[in-house]
Amino acid sequence: MPGVSISPAWHHRRMPLSIFLLVLAAAALHASWNAIVKRGPDKFLGTVLVTGSAALLSAAALPFLPFPAAHSWPWLGASVLLQVTYYGLVARCYQQVDMSLAYPLMRGSAPILVALAGTLLGEPLPAAAWLGVVLVSTGILCMAVGARGGQLRLPLLTAAMIATYTLVDAHGARQSGNALSYTLWLFLLSGIPLPLWAVYTRGSAVLDYARQHWPLGLAGGVGTTASYAMALWAMTQVPVAMVSALRESSILFALLISVFLLRERIPRARWLAASLIIGGVLALRLA
Repeated sequence: MPGVSISPAWHHRRMPLSIFLLVLAAAALHASWNAIVKRGPDKFLGTVLVTGSAALLSAAALPFLPFPAAHSWPWLGASVLLQVTYYGLVARCYQQVDMSLAYPLMRGSAPILVALAGTLLGEPLPAAAWLGVVLVSTGILCMAVGARGGQLRLPLLTAAMIATYTLVDAHGARQSGNALSYTLWLFLLSGIPLPLWAVYTRGSAVLDYARQHWPLGLAGGVGTTASYAMALWAMTQVPVAMVSALRESSILFALLISVFLLRERIPRARWLAASLIIGGVLALRLA
């Protein structure tokens, strides 16, 4: 991927079509690896397998890439801590709150938080981009309509964590000189603690699961790494909030996977929510 190129003209030009399509592809990959975890018999070990695969793939590729610039390493270190905390929050969140409620709250709130923080940090959005962010977030939040109630605190705390590591990684990638190298170091360093914890708590069950399901884990590892690398590179080219909101359109792809691959029945309210997300994606394209 190209080196970082930062221009104050960002705030005054439309997102290029190539970057728009790249982020949509990243969203599709994000939905795909989540579907891989969902289809597995053990969601926790599925996540461990994907995380561990991403770390191994990163370790194999890093010798062929330059080191991230020294200025980016403090951001990388902070992101590793944030990512590990995020994994823990997600696991706890799904233990206490229905996924059908927790996932939309986490993913729908994060782009708004990123946009607000970005504005405070000197990266304001044009009105059309704000419209896109709000529509995408509203559509995702509406996906929770009809879900059984649950606590709001943990999902919203997780959303704040997503927004924080997104902003940290965007700045780190811009400082790194090579967004792909930064991403792979991040996946290597943040991908080690969870498998170690799994081995400590589940023992030989981890290896048994890996032997049976390694192709799915490998596919998920490729998907999550490529998805985030594409999004981070895009954040070196255009405002973070636009990429963050557009990437969360992954819930549209997840909806299509649910219908056509998992054969799930989708309530009408969720199709209406999906139309809001599509409207937000179009607004981001025109911003």
